[in-house]
Amino acid sequence: MGEGKRIAKNSNIIYGLDVTKNVTPVMVRDAIIQCFYEAHCNVLELARETFGHPPEKKFKEMKKSHVKEIVQDIFVKIEGDFNRPTKENLRSVLENLKGFASIYRQPDIIKKHVSEIMLLINKLD
Repeated sequence: MGEGKRIAKNSNIIYGLDVTKNVTPVMVRDAIIQCFYEAHCNVLELARETFGHPPEKKFKEMKKSHVKEIVQDIFVKIEGDFNRPTKENLRSVLENLKGFASIYRQPDIIKKHVSEIMLLINKLD
C-alpha cells in the first residue's frame, strides 16, 4: 500500500504506530488510511489537473480526504463501523483495499504492505 513513512529506519514504527506498544482499532484504522494515502498519492497526483490545479496544501487535504472516503466506503460495504472498528472489520477492510491496490501495484509490494498492517491488526485483542 504505502511507501513513504511505512517503517522508520531502525525502529518499530509502522505508519506512525510503535509496534512495541499497545494499539487500538482506531489507531490501526488510521494507519491503514495513512498507508493507502502514501501508496496512492502519486496516482492522485496525476488527476490534479482535473481539480483545476489547486494549491499544494489544498490538494494534499483533498487527497487525504479522498483516501479516507475510500476507506469509509469499504466500512459501509462490509457493514462495519468506521468510528468503532473491530479487528475483524479491519481485516475485511484490508482485504478490500488489497483488491483495489492490485490495479495500481505489483503483488509483491501489496503483500509487503499487507503484512505490515497485519502486524498492527494482530496486536489487537
